[in-house]
Amino acid sequence: MSISDDEYAPPKYAQIVQAIRRKIADGTYPPGSQLPSETQLVREFAVSRPTVVRALQVLQLRGVIDREHGKGSFVKPAPPAAEEDSSRPGRAVLDRVETREGATILEAGSRPAPANVAALLSLPEGAPVVTRRVLFADAGKPCELVTFWCPIELAEGTDLGGGEPLTVGVRQHMQRIKGVKLDHVIERLAARHPLPEEIKALGLAKTAAVLAVLSRIFDGSGRPVLIIEVALPGTLHELEDAYSL
Repeated sequence: MSISDDEYAPPKYAQIVQAIRRKIADGTYPPGSQLPSETQLVREFAVSRPTVVRALQVLQLRGVIDREHGKGSFVKPAPPAAEEDSSRPGRAVLDRVETREGATILEAGSRPAPANVAALLSLPEGAPVVTRRVLFADAGKPCELVTFWCPIELAEGTDLGGGEPLTVGVRQHMQRIKGVKLDHVIERLAARHPLPEEIKALGLAKTAAVLAVLSRIFDGSGRPVLIIEVALPGTLHELEDAYSL
């Protein structure tokens, strides 16, 4: 069976990100200039508005643009090389707004912690945690499965265990409701075959390649407060970083 190039093409939001970054690099959109409106980008790329919004959010998280409510998106000046910073998967997930991206909540509520999660959260094996599993799609095609695990006492009073998409990012939500300020992340990237829930949610074959990003989130005291795993189909995603030497 032949496989078309389309099956290996990046998600449409990622293609928009790449296209805009190329136009910034070649001077089409110089520093300080305003990008086309969301409506104009929808027409230019022939995609849905949520796809354009997600692309702009990625550019904002990577420090490429500033977004001003009611005014639009503006290209930021290029930072000095020593200050370059790319968007890390764990940090990006913490700031994503589920309602803006058409997220589907597959699972939410209290569950016994898997052994590896319990160890990462410094909890006894099988201790109850709030689990939240969210599926993101691009142009109707599942492209990312995100699972959160949070200790019961920290999740209590928040909407992490609720079945509705969050209207703010998880980082902002936890700080607003619980006063928990997330401080730093330790991230681990692994390539593996998909787990049963990933096969079902992402429509993958058992032997498909998955990029799994496991993030351990800490508060200012060094206490682990949240575990996030992001499952990315290997044929749809690539991770890029930039740093000074």
